Amino acid sequence: MTAGTRRIAVVGGGIAGLATAHALAQQGIDVVLFERDHRLGGKILTTPFAGHAGIDEGPDAFLARLPWGTGLAQAVGLGSELVSPSAGKAAVWWDQLHDIPQGLLLGMPTDVMALAKSKLIPWAGKLRAATEPFRRRTNLEPDSLGGFVRARFGNEVHVRLVDPLVGSIYAADTDHFSLAAVPQIADLAGKARSILMAGRTMPAPSANAGPVFYAPQGGMGDLAMRTAEAAQGAGAELRCGVGISELASDGSAWRVNGELFDGVALACPAAASATLLESMLPDAARTLASIPTADVAMVTLAIPAADWPAHLTALSGYLVPKPVQRLVTAVSFGSQKWSHWASASSVILRISLGRDGLPVLHLGDDQLLAAAVDEVGRHLGLSLAPSAHRITRWSGAFPQYRPHHAKRVADLEAALPAGLALAGASYHGIGVPACINSAGKAAARLAQ
Repeated sequence: MTAGTRRIAVVGGGIAGLATAHALAQQGIDVVLFERDHRLGGKILTTPFAGHAGIDEGPDAFLARLPWGTGLAQAVGLGSELVSPSAGKAAVWWDQLHDIPQGLLLGMPTDVMALAKSKLIPWAGKLRAATEPFRRRTNLEPDSLGGFVRARFGNEVHVRLVDPLVGSIYAADTDHFSLAAVPQIADLAGKARSILMAGRTMPAPSANAGPVFYAPQGGMGDLAMRTAEAAQGAGAELRCGVGISELASDGSAWRVNGELFDGVALACPAAASATLLESMLPDAARTLASIPTADVAMVTLAIPAADWPAHLTALSGYLVPKPVQRLVTAVSFGSQKWSHWASASSVILRISLGRDGLPVLHLGDDQLLAAAVDEVGRHLGLSLAPSAHRITRWSGAFPQYRPHHAKRVADLEAALPAGLALAGASYHGIGVPACINSAGKAAARLAQ
């Protein structure tokens, strides 16, 4: 290590690791990033498909209302290249497609009259939901999203609205998912006894509120690549195809693969971090190893435009609630969601299979393709004959935040020695903006 210059190792080349390296390098810190794969980006991957230059195989957007994704995109020169989805409504499939009711907060009703108009929820479920203002304040200590929603609104709202919406975002079974991990719902639950009563005082969305989602026009892969380029431009060294064979404390320094560093950012999944810390910090390793994950598969199809019915052109996609699921959990009509994906020859579908409690990766590619084609065809009443297909397997893609996850991670981090920090989806929030925020906090800890 050069005298007077801090040297930090970053383990993991996903968006969390890249954002950590970028943040540190911008402060003049000597950064070396290690990524065992031969490419950067982690779960962010954009590749050509069916004549399109770039169709995402992982996340295709990030939340615009959270500042960290937009901020990083602007910092690495992508601000003018951000696009938002075209106008389009989403649906829920329950024997047929139903429009998602208005006035929802991640599936929770805030307007009982809008819910009453929906044919998705039976009348018994609507009446149960309408009694929400008369119920006692729900105890939040169990920290179960499903338990909270069922207590406030009953089973039908949970099963047909909240669980499909939140479950599709996190590949989760919301009965076993932390309420605190969904800040929009948790914040409102902590402030108000009644969600419906609070909904009456919530300001209506501004006509100039701006987009809900953003993505670089070239795909989410551009965010990863531009961040990598910006980090390198600031002096960071990015080593692909290099796994970690050694991580050890060495006096006041850390030894990584035989090299000395002042600090280490573990921006890799919890299971990988647990392996690295097992001999040195066994208690921390056990906590990290206990964080479960969900596997998913993404099947991308190109459907000839001539075979696509006009009545579906206004939709951006649909969700499938658990009681009527087989393997497919959600379908995005990608070329209707993103206008720059549209073409006269085909419609692009991105079909998600699997979630927490619904494993799919033991199936062969032919089985996954057949399930996607058959189930989506049954949902839409079509005989799908794709002109192109692509299957992407994401093992351990979604960490599952069990109740009290945040406290376990906070206790773990409080016990970590100086010079060691965690960043990424396993720890502080799932989604691209949350990973970038986590990276910023890890960089701040290590820069001190």
